Amino acid sequence: MVVEHLLPAGWLERKRQFAFFIGLFYAIIGIIIAKALFPDDPSLVAIAFTSILLLPLLRKLFTIEEKQEKREKRFSLVHLFRDEGDFISVYFLLALGVFATYCVASMILPGFEINALFRDQLELRGANGGAIFTAGLFIDILLNNWWVFLACFVLSWIAGDGAIFLITWNASLWGTIFGVTARSAALASQGNPWWYLAIVLLIIAPHAIIEMLSYILGGIGGGLISADLEREKGERKTPRPHVFYSYVGMIILAGLILLLIGALVETFVLDNVVLYQEIVAQSFMAAS
Repeated sequence: MVVEHLLPAGWLERKRQFAFFIGLFYAIIGIIIAKALFPDDPSLVAIAFTSILLLPLLRKLFTIEEKQEKREKRFSLVHLFRDEGDFISVYFLLALGVFATYCVASMILPGFEINALFRDQLELRGANGGAIFTAGLFIDILLNNWWVFLACFVLSWIAGDGAIFLITWNASLWGTIFGVTARSAALASQGNPWWYLAIVLLIIAPHAIIEMLSYILGGIGGGLISADLEREKGERKTPRPHVFYSYVGMIILAGLILLLIGALVETFVLDNVVLYQEIVAQSFMAAS
């Protein structure tokens, strides 16, 4: 797309705050195109279009990161954080832009438009919302997050940057659910929906950020392996494969650690933050 030529990947890593607005813009474009071409069921199509728009930019970023890792002569945590920090920030801000689009859209669009545009996201809210607080909550959350992490890793390993589809889906899912929850709870209590949204975001932000970073690290790990295997087919092999794969292994390990921390934090929030439980209950009262 034209944006990739106007904003090179290297520039975006240095000016990573603009990644948020790119994610925001592409998500809006994806929703508009999906609504125009598939008016009967645009929700998943919008995710596909948004992901496709993001793919060229991510491919450039993966190429840059792979070359950086292969230039390293020995493994160093300092180099790992230096080389990957900007990429992770850009990836996260792209996802945050998608999240913000769906969250705000769920707050301002008419109810019938929300039901039409975000049907698949709302179906998952209905499936999970009524039975969030269970005795085996930690195991349920950990297993669910593990499968998402594994899917991000495998899809990126196979397709290079295939994790963007799952990450975009999760960003849209969270944005829709949190926006609709705040809006519905405010309707039930005759409160300010934006105040409710602020409360919801403050409560869920810690574990949502940790889990999203976990998925991104899984996708980056798989994508770097894929890029290395693809490059070896037509070019010389990695000069120091043990160093390169040490970096990849640490990225994956960091993702798994964040996965565990995210599940612990989410379990604590859902089991102990009474205010959030009340907001969720109010939101389903309005829907019933």
